[in-house]
Amino acid sequence: MTTKWLTKWPLTGHKLNNPFVSDQFLMALEATGVCSPKSGWLPQHLKLGETITVPAYLKSHSWGEYVFDWSWANAYDQNGLAYYPKLVIAAPYTPSMGPRLLGAQNKLDAANIIETLKSKVTTDQLSGFHILYPDQREQQWLNELNLLKRTDVQFHWQNADYRDFDDFLDRFNSRKRKNVRKERLSIPQQGLQMTTLEGEQIDAANWHAFYQFYHATYLKRGRQGYLNKSFFDALLANQRGNLVLVMASKNNQPVASALFFKDTESLYGRYWGCFEEFNNLHFEACYYQGIEYCIRNNLKRFDPGTQGEHKIARGFEPTYTHSYHWLSHPEFYSAVANFCREEAVMSREYYNQAQKALPFKHITE
Repeated sequence: MTTKWLTKWPLTGHKLNNPFVSDQFLMALEATGVCSPKSGWLPQHLKLGETITVPAYLKSHSWGEYVFDWSWANAYDQNGLAYYPKLVIAAPYTPSMGPRLLGAQNKLDAANIIETLKSKVTTDQLSGFHILYPDQREQQWLNELNLLKRTDVQFHWQNADYRDFDDFLDRFNSRKRKNVRKERLSIPQQGLQMTTLEGEQIDAANWHAFYQFYHATYLKRGRQGYLNKSFFDALLANQRGNLVLVMASKNNQPVASALFFKDTESLYGRYWGCFEEFNNLHFEACYYQGIEYCIRNNLKRFDPGTQGEHKIARGFEPTYTHSYHWLSHPEFYSAVANFCREEAVMSREYYNQAQKALPFKHITE
């Protein structure tokens, strides 16, 4: 089986449901400089045979991954070892589960990929490789391939064939249901109007306003956003069918927006921004509008993004996510294996606590 390492994402033609490993998304990241040597995401994609392509990047830092390994890097540094560069298999800047071993059909394909990655790490004297947020099918293969496995918890919404938002709220205990309704009512009380746009409905003015909001949110934290305007323009030009844009307006002027991606089964909350703060607007734009969209369009699940315990009270359920790692240094491999085992125990405890905190009647009443 031929092996190639590519510095540009090829036009693979993979028919994938997930928008973040599509040719359009990955090519846009590189064409606009978001993934480049300057950004510390140097493309090093694996082409194995005729059908398998793996999105891989040489990383000189750990930003934009959301699987936090700063302590590993510090430990390497304290022992006079280089942790960077490392090889990362991921959808860049996207902490969302999805396929990573594109074109792989079974455990044997996965095993061939893993052995090829190990050879790359050894030959190029890298510290190791890291497969971030693979989907459940790939997890089944990777669980059997003697890799280090990390476990974390996100909060996702599941569609139980709800008729409408009120049908969803009927699952809540009375106090939590009242709180959600109060939050939603505060939106029109502040003179705000919400509009959901998708596909061809998204025009240049909406798109420009969204980017200004997105960029302003990062500037408030004293830094630039990871993603530039050229990248977002490429998405609108080439991936419009996957986009859903929620706009908040006051006095007919946009004041905030949230950008979602979708596929045939799921909605993904990704980017948000505003100039002015309004009570509960983040919850409305990023969560409640997304839930309503899923119900209207019969989508099965809603992944609103990483972190955020405030999602629990709004009906987002704890969901395990995983990443898989291999380090070439034997002693560090052993030390990190202990770390991963301890982390998994803490993640299970956190998951169970989150389950008990859900607002649903069968949990709390």
